[in-house]
Amino acid sequence: MDSMTQILLGAAVTAAIAPPGHRRAALLAGAALGTLPDLDVLPIALMTDNPVERMTWHRGATHSLLVLPFVGWAIWAWLRRRGGRVAASPRRWLWAIQAALLTHPLLDAFTVYGTQLLWPLPVRPAMWSSLFIIDPMYTVWLLLACPIAWWASQRPLAGQALVAGLALSSLYLGVSMVAKASVERSASESLASLGLADAPRFSVPMPFNTLLWRVVAMTPEGFVEGERSLVADTGPMDFVHYRSDVRALGQVAGLPAVRELHWFNRGFMKAEQRNGRLVLSDLRMGAEPDYTFRFAVAAPGPRGWEAIPPEQVEWPWQARRRLAAMWQRIWHQPAVPGAAAGHAATPGR
Repeated sequence: MDSMTQILLGAAVTAAIAPPGHRRAALLAGAALGTLPDLDVLPIALMTDNPVERMTWHRGATHSLLVLPFVGWAIWAWLRRRGGRVAASPRRWLWAIQAALLTHPLLDAFTVYGTQLLWPLPVRPAMWSSLFIIDPMYTVWLLLACPIAWWASQRPLAGQALVAGLALSSLYLGVSMVAKASVERSASESLASLGLADAPRFSVPMPFNTLLWRVVAMTPEGFVEGERSLVADTGPMDFVHYRSDVRALGQVAGLPAVRELHWFNRGFMKAEQRNGRLVLSDLRMGAEPDYTFRFAVAAPGPRGWEAIPPEQVEWPWQARRRLAAMWQRIWHQPAVPGAAAGHAATPGR
């Protein structure tokens, strides 16, 4: 999730567990602890300039449920030796510190990016993908609770606000999972009618909401993409077919960068040739034809595609237009079957 949400979650969790007399200090400490795991981007930036590694190493060791308890204990032990609030109430502060650290990767796992909850075990990243990376309806309850807790300080109202904020944000997580299950039921029925019942697939909410969803399934020629509005849509889901250079993708499958991407994103990639290079797009973040993560990984050589130093590439897309179209799509089923939020249906693209 975004940094602000993680800061607020860490602050709320820590302040809810710490003694009431320590509440303001707990809000500040929790805010720092809530953002601590994401500081892995700093050492990663120093360790490598490979954009594929920067992407796949993020949310690794610092997000592991096998590592963070030891980090939390070390922080707690250091603070306890220094005396002060932690020494005065060591048990509650131990649980507060652990909760602030551990809720960070668990919340991240609800997004589609990928969180390595069991690092260093060779387990693929968790991507429960029921929340967009920024979702105001999750964050707003924490944004209300933390200032109230700061203002009310030791009064019962502070604890009540924190519990209510955490309860409502957690309830929204549950609602997002129910919405996802509904979307996947509809997608399964429509994909089965297309002969894609067993196709690898994923579903993910569109930006800033859980009312409009995107579903992608892989095909032998590329992939299909469909949308589902939980407000407006009735009947079967419509899917649009898109092509990928699957032949080239198969030829470069053994390259280190491609293997790493395939492990990280579970093979949800589109391959295309751009300016004499093979570019792989992560299908999980974005929508056809615009994606957040694109990497040039190979170029033609005497014996076919040969590895090049991976490069993250971008080309323009009109985010403002797409967001406006997405908002309309939430409330209206398109008149043209298969039309997507922000772009027209183009079969065989």
